[in-house]
Formats: sequence, structure tokens, C-alpha cells
Amino acid sequence: MALPSFVKIVEVSPRDGLQNEKTMISTDVKVDLVNRLSLAGFKNVEATSFVSPKWTPQMADAAEVMARITRHPGTIYSVLTPNLKGFEAAKAAHADEVVIFGAASETFSQKNINCSIAESIDRFEPVAAAAHAAGLRLRAALSCALGCPYEGEVSISAVVDVVRRFDAMGVHEIDIADTIGVGTPERVRAVMRAVTEVVDPARISGHFHDTYGQSLANILASLEVGISIFHSSVSGLGGCPYAKGATGNVATEDVLFMLRGMGIDTGVDFEAVVDIGQWVSGQLQRQGGSRAGNAIAAKRNAA
Repeated sequence: MALPSFVKIVEVSPRDGLQNEKTMISTDVKVDLVNRLSLAGFKNVEATSFVSPKWTPQMADAAEVMARITRHPGTIYSVLTPNLKGFEAAKAAHADEVVIFGAASETFSQKNINCSIAESIDRFEPVAAAAHAAGLRLRAALSCALGCPYEGEVSISAVVDVVRRFDAMGVHEIDIADTIGVGTPERVRAVMRAVTEVVDPARISGHFHDTYGQSLANILASLEVGISIFHSSVSGLGGCPYAKGATGNVATEDVLFMLRGMGIDTGVDFEAVVDIGQWVSGQLQRQGGSRAGNAIAAKRNAA
């Protein structure tokens, strides 16, 4: 199969990247991050999450963030919504897309959202119906599609089963997420081939964590079977609090560097993203988490 000529990058750093930071990040920084990403050319930015501040205190300012960002025409601003209360808040904040989430692992589902897979789907049915009624885009994220921190290997049939359930809700996109970063290319090809037999590849995205350094290889494997949407986080920010050892999302700078080298267009300004990665890392008082970003920054400083 020929590789796609264009790839959509969903930038998740404002939500998935920042949500587990222990030190509270100012609303100003969050708004600035979203605005910088918009200016860099991302057409889909995961801006925040309307969840209980008890469980995710970092996202307690979600409404203010959404109210203050500068919106660019043609850019989709997504928010995570676990229930109808979250959906109503997202709708009031004029989100363009709401994101629901489930798991391919029963144990992870219980640990993450305190219910079975079937129960989680039932909970999201009214959210999906409300999103459709409001004319909002609906995206579904599927955790542990390549492995579970509690159960180990997850069967491909389990992944396909949840994909079918999400598809029946009328979601626009389904994220196949390697929550703990254990996927390797051959397994990724098998999973992506299986899910694209039941859902159009144009509606499937890859969300890879880089715990074992496999993300870029897994993105390439996905490209080879027709996937053209990927999630990444500037400077590799983020991870999953329920997945021990999951170090974080693949760095956007690294993904862009690879795709640029392959002649695949993203519509995103690579140099601007390097700047953003270095800036946000400075805000968090740490070194950047992107190899490509740090290499470019070092080269600039040496010039």
C-alpha cells in the first residue's frame, strides 16, 4: 500500500500532556500553549478536559482556558468529556469536538473509570447522542489496544469488539492507543489491519506512548497499512497515571522530523513546534523531551 501524502497530527499536549503534572500550571501558560500550537498550523488541538477536579485538578480551569484561547478558523478544539455533565460544560465552552474513552482491557477499565467495558459504553451512549444532537464532532479513544499494565497482552478480538461498539455510536474518529507503550510494529500492523476491516482507515488514528522507544516505528507500521492520523505531544509531554512506567506520548517534533524526511505533508511548521517544545519545557523547568527538538535547539545555539 502506498504511503499517504498527507498526515493529520492531533496535538494533545494541552490536555494529555499537562493533566498529570504535579505542579499546578497557570491558566496563562495553558492558553499560551494552545495559541502557539494553533499558530504553528495544527488543525486539531486537544485543548483541555471537563472532568472532576477531584480526580484531575490540573484541568480545573477548563472553562477559562476555552474562553480565553484565540480560535483559528478550520482548527478543531477538542475536549475530553467522561459524562453528560462534562459534555454540557464542553458545549457551553463551545468545544468543536468531544472525546469519550474506553479500554480494550476489563481490568484497566475498572482501574481507570471504575466500571466494566460494557458499562462504560452504556455511560457514553447519552454523551454520543447529545453530541450528535448538538452537531459536535465525536471522537472515541481506546486505551490499552496494544497491551495492559494489569492483564498483559490484549487480544485483537477485544480491540475490534470495542471499535465496533464505538462505531455504532457514530463517532467520527477512533483512536487506537498504546497506553503503556508496549506495542511493536508487527503487532501494530495486525491490530490496525483488523480494525480497518470494520472501520474506514480514514477514521482511525494512532496514539502511541514511547515507553520502550517504539512509537516512531509503530507510526511507520501504521502508515504502511493506511492510517493517516496520529496523536502526539510537543516535547513528549504526558502519560497515563494508571499505567506504571508509561513515560509519555511520542514527541511531536520527532514525528514531524520523520514525516518531513519521508516527504509526507502535515501542514505544521516544524521549526515553530521546536520553539514551542523548548518554551513549554522551560515553563515546566525541565529539559525538552524530544530528541529532534533538542538537537535542533542545540544546533541553533551553536550557530
